Amino acid sequence: MADHVQSLAQLENLCKQLYETTDTTTRLQAEKALVEFTNSPDCLNKCQLLLERGSSSYSQLLAATCLTKLVSRTNNPLPLEQRIDIRNYVLNYLATRPKLATFVTQALIQLYARITKLGWFDCQKDEYVFRNVITDVTRFLQDSVEHCIIGVTILSQLTNEINQADTTHPLTKHRKIASSFRDSSLFDIFTLSCNLLKQASGKNLNLNDESQHGLLMQLLKLTHNCLNFDFIGTSTDESSDDLCTVQIPTSWRSAFLDSSTLQLFFDLYHSIPPTFSPLVLSCLVQIASVRRSLFNNAERAKFLSHLVDGVKRILENPQSLSDPNNYHEFCRLLARLKSNYQLGELVKVENYPEVIRLIANFTVTSLQHWEFAPNSVHYLLSLWQRLAASVPYVKATEPHMLETYTPEVTKAYITSRLESVHIILRDGLEDPLDDTGLVQQQLDQLSTIGRCEYEKTCALLVQLFDQSAQSYQELLQSATAIPVDVAVQEGRLTWLVYIIGAVIGGRVSFASTDEQDAMDGELVCRVLQLMNLTDSRLAQAGNEKLELAMLSFFEQFRKIYIGDQVQKSSKLYRRLSEVLGLNDETMVLSVFIGKIITNLKYWGRCEPITSKTLQLLNDLSIGYSSVRKLVKLSAVQFMLNNHTSEHFSFLGINNQSNLSDMRCRTTFYTALGRLLMVDLGEDEDQYEQFMLPLTAAFETVAQMFSTNTFNEQEAKRTLVGLVRDLRGIAFAFNAKTSFMMLFEWIYPSYMPILQRAVELWYHDPACTTPVLKLMAELVHNRSQRLQFDVSSPNGILLFRETSKMITTYGNRILTLGEVPKDQVYALKLKGISICFSMLKAALSGSYVNFGVFRLYGDDALDNALQTFIKLLLSIPHSDLLDYPKLSQSYYSLLEVLTQDHMNFIASLEPHVIMYILSSISEGLTALDTMVCTGCCSCLDHIVTYLFKQLSRSTKKRAAPLTQESDRFLHIMQQHPEMIQQVRGGAGTGRSQWPPWLIL
Repeated sequence: MADHVQSLAQLENLCKQLYETTDTTTRLQAEKALVEFTNSPDCLNKCQLLLERGSSSYSQLLAATCLTKLVSRTNNPLPLEQRIDIRNYVLNYLATRPKLATFVTQALIQLYARITKLGWFDCQKDEYVFRNVITDVTRFLQDSVEHCIIGVTILSQLTNEINQADTTHPLTKHRKIASSFRDSSLFDIFTLSCNLLKQASGKNLNLNDESQHGLLMQLLKLTHNCLNFDFIGTSTDESSDDLCTVQIPTSWRSAFLDSSTLQLFFDLYHSIPPTFSPLVLSCLVQIASVRRSLFNNAERAKFLSHLVDGVKRILENPQSLSDPNNYHEFCRLLARLKSNYQLGELVKVENYPEVIRLIANFTVTSLQHWEFAPNSVHYLLSLWQRLAASVPYVKATEPHMLETYTPEVTKAYITSRLESVHIILRDGLEDPLDDTGLVQQQLDQLSTIGRCEYEKTCALLVQLFDQSAQSYQELLQSATAIPVDVAVQEGRLTWLVYIIGAVIGGRVSFASTDEQDAMDGELVCRVLQLMNLTDSRLAQAGNEKLELAMLSFFEQFRKIYIGDQVQKSSKLYRRLSEVLGLNDETMVLSVFIGKIITNLKYWGRCEPITSKTLQLLNDLSIGYSSVRKLVKLSAVQFMLNNHTSEHFSFLGINNQSNLSDMRCRTTFYTALGRLLMVDLGEDEDQYEQFMLPLTAAFETVAQMFSTNTFNEQEAKRTLVGLVRDLRGIAFAFNAKTSFMMLFEWIYPSYMPILQRAVELWYHDPACTTPVLKLMAELVHNRSQRLQFDVSSPNGILLFRETSKMITTYGNRILTLGEVPKDQVYALKLKGISICFSMLKAALSGSYVNFGVFRLYGDDALDNALQTFIKLLLSIPHSDLLDYPKLSQSYYSLLEVLTQDHMNFIASLEPHVIMYILSSISEGLTALDTMVCTGCCSCLDHIVTYLFKQLSRSTKKRAAPLTQESDRFLHIMQQHPEMIQQVRGGAGTGRSQWPPWLIL
């Protein structure tokens, strides 16, 4: 007994040190000691002693946490009787101690929920012993308010626990438990929760009483958890919640056909303080999102009518919406009105005219107060976007009235953004334009809204643009202009250029008329005139945000009016011809290229503008008809003939702050490569002229490497930039003729330089990553471009170089030793991932007969595969799934190896085979479907190989098994748990397996 008391005292002291001390060393020592305690054999008994006799809340928390870990472990699980005893003990402990510290109560409830979930299918005497959850909490609900809170929290936490998958157990087991819980208990819990809420709302709740306050909060959380349950296992993420449909089971129909359920939450919203209202509105959002098929047409119309009435009542009494959380949830509720119901259904609701007026007013007011809850605007614009997009398809005779209200919404958005510019500059506020992702999202929504009643939108934009452009021009011509006034007009014009680009892009949402194309022409003319003005001033000054807006405009214009699908008689081109003399698409393309060249000349040091400019060039080079028009332009010929000139200053290595800033070169040369490929034909002289500067650069590097002393930094910069250029060209050359020209240029003359670079700078990813990516591109048989003649050895020679690079890099990168966790991907795993991709591309390219290597004693294939194994074994299993690019490259390579090189897999050591099978088992539970499917294929190939070898071994006249096959079969027979382990984690992929494996 004395030993127990002393041990408890030590544990309590360690808990105090862990949670209260400010000394880092003491805390770390305490944490280490408590981890050892968690893993000790007598942990279970001591946890019970801590709960019974512990004098501090921290010791109780430790006990609850340790017990949760014990019941959660997958290896050596606790016996059923022990888990039942722990469950009963926890319930009694909570019932007899209702006033524990909140975090202790929460930890004990978490323990109960975990035991219940993991033991859901455990039976004792033909009874599921962990399923009587409502019975377990009934005694809590019939006692004091404190006990009621505990009971409701238990149900809430259990619902949440069962709804969430964990990584330590198979996904199939989670779904099986969740489905059973949904079918047997969830509706009863939801009904109980609603009944308790009705009882609470029927009483005069004293919300100043902290206990009653807590009970109502927990009831609302429980209800929300029930409605938020993943009913069909879709595992939707919260980022797409505005598109979510709640898949309520058919057995719940009665609850939603009863209008009192919906009315309960609207009544609660109006009767409780605003601090509770967000949870009420969250419940309403879920209720509004129940699947359409739950109702027939008449029932759905009745349900929608009640829902709209409730929304109308909130809009008529908007006081609580001044709370940002309430406002946000209400905006979500409004968005669900259209995401789940059709406009034709909404217009038939009795109060529709009044409701749409109230929603429009609410939206306009919200947009005018742009600084209040900006993240909520997305939901309002989403509602109006869907409403506007539905207009062409409405068949109902009732008026939708959107022709009245969408122009008001459009005007409110545009004018509020223009008015915000002055306030932001005056008060030094955060500029929404800095968040380009948010701006683009809102503009995508506005593009549809603005095309509804487009005449009004266009007239407004023309009016506002002319005002701002005139003021801007006057300020530029004035010698006494105040800089802030210039900045205000540039900010207003930036918004207008963005919005004009958006509404032009919105043309795809509606059937456009000639008149609307002419309106687009009016807007385009104004933007191009503004561009001419701003470009003329770039030598003195420029505005980065306005330039980015211009590029966004060009991108939208390209999508709509450049390409094969555009009618050349479009009235837009007629208007451009009248105002700017741009008679056809070719002349417009010359404006595009002129702008691209100007940006590359003046904005070479601005990465956002440079990258978007090059992306525009890249997009233009993809179109079939536009690229053929582009190559005829003198400006494009200038680019092809002067691509290394000082005009393209962004390419100059002296302008780069570090090597990683040179990524834009790949994009630039990809576009140039496509243009060159179209203009090339059989003209090798033109190709050699284009490659001449790159040849000179390679010769320079070769000369550097030939000397014992050279400027390493200069050599790195020249090589890195060069291989990025080549990778862009290699990516663009997807036809056999052009790619063969590149291949014959680089091999064998310059391949040793790439190999030498990897040897020297393997530890510097800024150098090795571009080289490895270039090699991975060269061996990628995209569009069957790697087709060598029958008598050509080039396929084998190319693989030799691939093997040499993988082996050189792999053997050297493994000498790095211990790498900090936060740098392990950049310094090691990224290069390994590229090597895996390179090897996969080479093995699956169908241009090498790999049997030749062993036949003639060539070790290139064996070296590459053995290096792969060395690299693989240096990576922890967790890293294979933690880094998406690494996992995709590894599992795609493994799929090729198990399909075509199983003899190599079979020859591996048992611990290596175990590693590979374990990685397949873990990959089968991955969320990435590409990884999961790849693992299914790997498993299929492995077991098919086993089946074939077993079949051969039982046939009397069959050829004897190879040494590798016989050894592999022996390993599998000695370790049957290998395949069993894989099957245990493979539930998500069973449909991909061969039928005999499932049996």
